[in-house]
Amino acid sequence: MDLGLTGKVALVAAASRGLGRAVALGLGAEGAKLVLCARGAKDLELARDDIAKNTGAEIHAVVADVSNDAHIEMVASQALARFGQVDILVTNAGGPPAGLFEKHPWEAWERAVNLTLRSAVELTRAVLPGMRERKWGRIINITSIAAKQPVDMLILSNSVRAAVTGFARTLANEVATDGVTVNNILPGYTRTERVEQLADTTAAKEGIPREDVIARFEREIPMRRLGEPSEFAALAVFLASRQASYITGQSIAVDGGWIKSLL
Repeated sequence: MDLGLTGKVALVAAASRGLGRAVALGLGAEGAKLVLCARGAKDLELARDDIAKNTGAEIHAVVADVSNDAHIEMVASQALARFGQVDILVTNAGGPPAGLFEKHPWEAWERAVNLTLRSAVELTRAVLPGMRERKWGRIINITSIAAKQPVDMLILSNSVRAAVTGFARTLANEVATDGVTVNNILPGYTRTERVEQLADTTAAKEGIPREDVIARFEREIPMRRLGEPSEFAALAVFLASRQASYITGQSIAVDGGWIKSLL
């Protein structure tokens, strides 16, 4: 199937590893030009070279922290200078730290808001005018299953990702007539460093091996296994496609059936 992504320009945040890297790889394989950003220069360089080698995609990489407004402006301006436009935006950021409520002072909440909510808002603000002008755009926010079913030990993520969901759902209505879709993808327990960190935190709290925590995660999933980043990326690539033009305002889980709600 031709997804109509050849020549489109995609900006993917936190693209040096995990889900962001998998999404960038998937978009590059479909012919998209890529702007990648991440905080770590070495990991970002390795991701850029690997994706270019495997897909032949034209890639521009920018070292940036998406919790910093000045860095977001820098990424957007470099994307426009290099490619002239951004057609697909994938917002993404490392998750806020795990822990119980009492562990997090207000400063931690503020950092979580800047990292998770403000980054999505400001990245969108930077590229949305061009999408509306061209009457075509895709905004995809990588959030979490925590937005639909809270996860123990993740009070910061549970709270702030719900705010991203409200932002995206409202924006989807505002830009629907401009040919711009806005959707959220909710990863479940996927084989990434984030899940390993959560397992480590839980294991330390309970005094058990990390392998036991991972096994518990797997028992909670109807498919009885962790997801793979490529499985998550497949949905992101489709939502970015020409064929997904009538899908907007949705929060879609890629979780192996973990969420128990009907909707």
